[in-house]
Amino acid sequence: MAEEHPGARLRALMSNGGAMAPFIWDAGLAKFAVAAGHHAVYMTGFGTAFTYGLPDIGLLGLDEMVSNAGRIAASVDVPLIADADTGYGNPMSVTNTVERYERAGVAALHIEDQVWPKRCGFMDGKEVIPLGEMAQKVRAAVRARQAPALVVIARTDALAPLGWDAAVERCAAYRDEGADLVFIDGLKTREDIERAAELLPETPRLLNSELLTLDEAAALGYPLVIQLGTLTALIGEMGKVFAELQETGRISLSDRQAPSIDEIATTLGLEHYREAEAAALAGR
Repeated sequence: MAEEHPGARLRALMSNGGAMAPFIWDAGLAKFAVAAGHHAVYMTGFGTAFTYGLPDIGLLGLDEMVSNAGRIAASVDVPLIADADTGYGNPMSVTNTVERYERAGVAALHIEDQVWPKRCGFMDGKEVIPLGEMAQKVRAAVRARQAPALVVIARTDALAPLGWDAAVERCAAYRDEGADLVFIDGLKTREDIERAAELLPETPRLLNSELLTLDEAAALGYPLVIQLGTLTALIGEMGKVFAELQETGRISLSDRQAPSIDEIATTLGLEHYREAEAAALAGR
């Protein structure tokens, strides 16, 4: 019996109360998210660039992004939603992008309508390509998937440079081209989130925010939430730890209730490998 496509599992989550996926940027973080009880994870482009010591301004390409997606998807048994930037070119390039991400094991991916080199959706100075050009890319993405279960998400960054009317028009057009979800990036306030819901009442939407709970988002028609707050909180805590070490010469692990090395290794799958080793040594 063929294994269920991860996109089918994500669709089931979205249909049954919605799905919340925390931002993660490597396989280790993905395992910790799952150990905490999360049923989906999101590979952030910002976080992936962070692992290279780079800002999210289009400095990584398809190879780096799809390689990271493959490692994460292989490390956990929950659906992975992945940032695929602009699709890395024209409709032909988008076709290749979708095929490679799907082979890597993702449940969903989103492509955006920014001019390349893109930048993080919450940065200033974004520009977008013409609506018709992006519509072709969405059409190519939908046609390229090998399994209908793969969730294709079309993101627009038009809100900041062009305003609400353009953002809504683009969402409607991308949905007409077959996108399963649309995604207005750069919603910075609860009022923005509610307004997008009011302007697109019949269109399934992804929400990128730390402002709403999953239940609150689902009630507004966002069946999928990617939780931005994990990225800023985790990086912020790293900065505090390094500063504490520099200022005091030590790190107060007990105050943080830090896990032991054994506990970390267990979350990363240590027992599985110990059991395999024991079985091999015993001749089983």
